[in-house]
This record gives sequence, C-alpha cells and structure tokens, in this order.
Amino acid sequence: MPDLIQKPSRIAAAGQPPKLIDEYIGLANTGHNGLSIAHMRSPSGWAEPGQRPEFDEYTIVLRGALSVESEGGQLTVGAGQGVCARAGEWVRYSTPGDEGAEYISVCIPAFTPGTVHRDE
Repeated sequence: MPDLIQKPSRIAAAGQPPKLIDEYIGLANTGHNGLSIAHMRSPSGWAEPGQRPEFDEYTIVLRGALSVESEGGQLTVGAGQGVCARAGEWVRYSTPGDEGAEYISVCIPAFTPGTVHRDE
C-alpha cells in the first residue's frame, strides 16, 4: 500500500526576506535520506547566500521567476521552466522580480543543513 503523506514539514530557510519551505519527502518529514521534495515560496526581493551543496538540486518554477547565479553566469528561470544545479557547483538563488516565485525543489541525496556549504 502506498504511504499517504498527510502534510509537509516547515523547514527554516536561509536568506532575506524569509521564504517558506514545505518539505513533503525528505529527512525532516518522512525520514528519507535519498532525496527531498519541497514546495518553496519566496517573496519579491528574497536572496540567499551562495552555496556549494553536496547534492544535485532540480527546480521547477510554477509561478514567477527565479534567478540562478553560478560561476558560469546567471539564468532567469520562469514559470514552466526548470533548472538543475549539480553537486559541488557554486550557486546562488534569488527572486528579484515584483511577484516573487513559487517552485518545487528536488534534492538528491536529501538536503541536510550540513551539506549545503553556504558562503559566509
């Protein structure tokens, strides 16, 4: 029988102004360490420190736009588009537009605070 996930767990987010992270599958909500799947909602003007995570991160933007900076340049990922940041790659996410962004993030293996390696 498949497992029903009754509700997500709210995860503390980095960056300002605060964004919402609701993890449906992953260590915080289901104990899975192979991947995490989270629904993200970031307000206009949100930005987080750069990071060099130990996991691949796949992102699908549902609404608004997400800015993704890397050592190779900058991308704007709009609604209906996706982006993949690979483990070990430096990346910085932000939502500079007027409406913020809503997106789904999948991390393989699962996100854990000790594996993000954020800039200071």
